Amino acid sequence: VDSALAETMPKKLVAHTGMDAMTHAIEAYVSTLHCNYTDAVALHAIKMIHKELKKSFDGCMTARAEMHDAQCLAGMAFSNALLGIVHSMAHKTGAAYTGDHIIHGCANAMYLPKVIAFNAKDETAKKRYGEIADFMGLGGDTLDEKVALLITYLRGMNDDLKIPHCIKNYGADSYPCEQGFVPESVFLERLPEIARNAIADACTGSNPRQPSQEEMEKLLKCCYYDTEVDF
Repeated sequence: VDSALAETMPKKLVAHTGMDAMTHAIEAYVSTLHCNYTDAVALHAIKMIHKELKKSFDGCMTARAEMHDAQCLAGMAFSNALLGIVHSMAHKTGAAYTGDHIIHGCANAMYLPKVIAFNAKDETAKKRYGEIADFMGLGGDTLDEKVALLITYLRGMNDDLKIPHCIKNYGADSYPCEQGFVPESVFLERLPEIARNAIADACTGSNPRQPSQEEMEKLLKCCYYDTEVDF
């Protein structure tokens, strides 16, 4: 794990890989296969990413070295606890559209707040998201408040890293943009197949809430339009 490897990364790659690492750590912590060993490294990775990612994005090499360690810790967590449907959705939408692809780390960053809202309907997952919010010092008195603050924080981090909030606005080269490269008609046409493929993805089995075909389609629509997850 040599931090010199990360020193010449362009800012977009810093942003996308950083949010990929955050997703690895959060999904590992709420995975149904988490354990004491994965919890420890997942939480510490989250704490480091919370502290260092924006500074790394802004060019601080000390922070980038810390992020290089943080992504490895997050990898240790998910290699043992596995992941969840953020990754299932990112895997199946990444190359689903012609003309370009949705970069994996950026897809994770866009989908993570939506999946947290979906998974938090499960009480065990909600409690663990609350523990993450507490560990990050985000505040909140109730679990609902803590989950909401975690979602708000992650959306704010996407803003700071110039990452769009939804597929509709995802453009290959620039953000913000009025229309990304995935037209609404194409998204809706391919939605049922993508949802089926996401449910069948290897990461879905360890997600704390198992989505039906209808729920996965609705969740993907929320990720396309940036609408509230209320189901």
